Amino acid sequence: MTPQTPPVDHELVRAAAHVARTRCRGDNHTMAAAARARDGRIVTAVNAYHFTGGPCAELVLIGAAAAQGAYELDTIVAVGDRDRGVVPPCGRCRQVLLDYFPGLGVVVGEGDRLRTVPVADLLPESYVWADHQLDAGETPPSGTS
Repeated sequence: MTPQTPPVDHELVRAAAHVARTRCRGDNHTMAAAARARDGRIVTAVNAYHFTGGPCAELVLIGAAAAQGAYELDTIVAVGDRDRGVVPPCGRCRQVLLDYFPGLGVVVGEGDRLRTVPVADLLPESYVWADHQLDAGETPPSGTS
């Protein structure tokens, strides 16, 4: 039995593409992201590029979603400006998305080969930050900090 692939949320892809087309201008904002909150809302954001490593659109989206009271996200997609299409998240974003939303679906691929994959599949043998945190009152094993 093969696992069923979740459907692609094309409305989400269109929302991110619209933001990329209408809000990304110049070198400071080159990527847009859209995510569907658990309650069905779509939240969008753009990156804030800076030579010091400003945040990607996916990271800005996490803050924008929280500011709107959307703390549970089901699916996310990033789209590049200048009609570059869907762009997979960078390594830093993959790790943050996994830590914040371990059950998140991520739209990847191009053209008619778009698919939704679990964020954990984007980080095989991933480090899960929460798995390595001490519970309140625990002390680390000797020899560690």
